[in-house]
Amino acid sequence: MKALVLSGGSGTRLRPFSYSMPKQLIPVANTPVLVHVLRNIEELGVKEIGVVVGDRGAEIEAAIGDGSRFGARVTYLRQDAPRGLADTVAVARDFLGDDDFVMYLGDIMLPDGIADAAAEFTARRPAAQVLVHKVADPRAFGVVELGPDGEVQRLVEKPEHPRSDLALCGVYFFTSAVHEAVATIAPSPRGELEITDAVQWLLTHGADVRAHRYAGYWKDTGRVEDVLECNRHLLDRAARSVSGTVDQDSELVGEVVVEPGARIVRSRITGPVIVGAGSLVQDSRLGPYTSVGRDCVVHGSRLEDSIALDGASVTGIDGLRHSLIGRSASVGAVREDSDHLRLVVGDHTQVEVAA
Repeated sequence: MKALVLSGGSGTRLRPFSYSMPKQLIPVANTPVLVHVLRNIEELGVKEIGVVVGDRGAEIEAAIGDGSRFGARVTYLRQDAPRGLADTVAVARDFLGDDDFVMYLGDIMLPDGIADAAAEFTARRPAAQVLVHKVADPRAFGVVELGPDGEVQRLVEKPEHPRSDLALCGVYFFTSAVHEAVATIAPSPRGELEITDAVQWLLTHGADVRAHRYAGYWKDTGRVEDVLECNRHLLDRAARSVSGTVDQDSELVGEVVVEPGARIVRSRITGPVIVGAGSLVQDSRLGPYTSVGRDCVVHGSRLEDSIALDGASVTGIDGLRHSLIGRSASVGAVREDSDHLRLVVGDHTQVEVAA
């Protein structure tokens, strides 16, 4: 089996962060989402991974490399414009050959892995197998309707009156039968080749299409709120590890990870928290549910339920919560006698201040 990982897309819902970095490289628990994806694929024993990239391909390649750390070889495949998920299969046609493959969206989190789904696909080898997850409101998703024996009967994209609460998770297993479907379908009204149309084509032409009900944690990291929620979920799984330095005037409570080269000075850290390599936390209180990236500075501040990306600086801020701070961004307090706020705010940025 091969893997096809989709890492294009503009990430409009994650602006302004997606202006300066691919959305797939946003860190969750100090690890890029795409790395979490590739670790799941590594667990399947896949040795050939195709990564579909767009304009930010160089950044993706710099972060992932040749795939050797995942026990595989990575081939980068350029999609010159976003033409739909099914179009990525066409782009990867030569790479995929006639092999079975798993197609995996590069911005979704499935921390419980997909090994069970892969084993089920390998055992039965339907033309297609889709991962589905029960949701409270299916109207915002592609929805799968199942028959009495678990076979897929119909796929409906964002139905106004859904007849099922099973949403597509963004992981698909295919045999080579999908290539005929992709070559036959027409673009949707929005001008893209939809993977749901390709799966529906297989159904219409009598192919066996199955669904695997995913019972683990699933999150699309397309919005800041989703990234923060997923960060909380993964931090709950963190185990205490202190490889950096903690002075005698500091206190670590609970599951706290201090990476090599990080320094904790006169601070209280309440886990779960990760402090990245080379970062300094001084005269501050962190946590719970906070991730500080590499080479950050947190001084005289209090952070909770937040993520600071690599190189960020937070100084003199008492009570920063539910926040995502970009790479090398600086957040600081004004003088005590100042009667104003000063902001340098980029496009599509959200700022909340006390009234």
